[in-house]
Amino acid sequence: MSKEFTCSIKSISFDENYSPSDNTRLTTNFANLARGESRQENLRKTLTMMNNRFNSLAHWDNPQADRYSIELEIISVDLDIEGNGENFPAIEILKTNIVDHKNNQRLAGMVGNSFSSYVRDYDFSVVLPEHNKNQTKLSTPENFGDLHGKLFQYFVNSEAYKANFNKAPVICLSVSSSKTYHRTANQHPVLGVEYQQNEFSPTDQYFAKMGLTVRYFMPANSVAPLAFYFSGDLVDDYTDLELISAISTMETFQKIYRPEIYNANSAAGLVYQPSLKYQDYSLTQIVYDREERSQLAVKQGKFTEEQFIKPYQKILAQWAKSYTTKQNAA
Repeated sequence: MSKEFTCSIKSISFDENYSPSDNTRLTTNFANLARGESRQENLRKTLTMMNNRFNSLAHWDNPQADRYSIELEIISVDLDIEGNGENFPAIEILKTNIVDHKNNQRLAGMVGNSFSSYVRDYDFSVVLPEHNKNQTKLSTPENFGDLHGKLFQYFVNSEAYKANFNKAPVICLSVSSSKTYHRTANQHPVLGVEYQQNEFSPTDQYFAKMGLTVRYFMPANSVAPLAFYFSGDLVDDYTDLELISAISTMETFQKIYRPEIYNANSAAGLVYQPSLKYQDYSLTQIVYDREERSQLAVKQGKFTEEQFIKPYQKILAQWAKSYTTKQNAA
């Protein structure tokens, strides 16, 4: 049996009054928006965009396009490796809640959505550059992402997760600018038109080690497909409103962060290759510092190396070697 780590979950509302906590990852989408002079206006406009998009997709029995609004919770996951009360902030995800104003109900939305992880920063901003230093052909080291993938699955199978959430997470991200996507004939009433690609991206491979498979869909009135990472069945395991909560939340973030792809002035065609060099796009009225985010990823990767990887290296290596998902689920 592998060693048991303690998972603990904290929640904070993401609203116009949100301020990042001291131990949140500053590269996180929501933290970047919540700093500086425009922070409150940024947050207010972001939430308005999400609500408008939600109502445009949930258009049935919604003639004024104002039936629903969504509330967001930032879920932070701490890991106690040695059982001594010393916690490391391992993972952050986003939980949506749906408010139905017509029926005066509050419904559970999707859990997952955005995904951030200090260990992922370490893998991509420390391990990968070091491995490819002075190399002419880029590659990934052996066992790249193994520890991170097992830590994520450990969390999803933990009692802490099961006590707080009744469905597996769905992570919704941008498609890869290094791959080409082909439109299929398959169309879902909420997710939209499905796209496929011939080769997995490094992100796809990394998320596969987290136990997640990927499908790509472009919802109605979107201009580019989104990548949905999930376990189980994306179409059958979630309600239409749960799927809409993920789309409206994450498409809004992508319009802000990657306007070249998700706020382009023309939609993806039958064959589509995303590009951050595309010039024909519109900007939102929301201030975002993309350069700062990439710099912080390196800084936080090194922080993870010093505060988590090196101090617990032996324990983590032994745990990862003996850990299996079946064992954890049991």
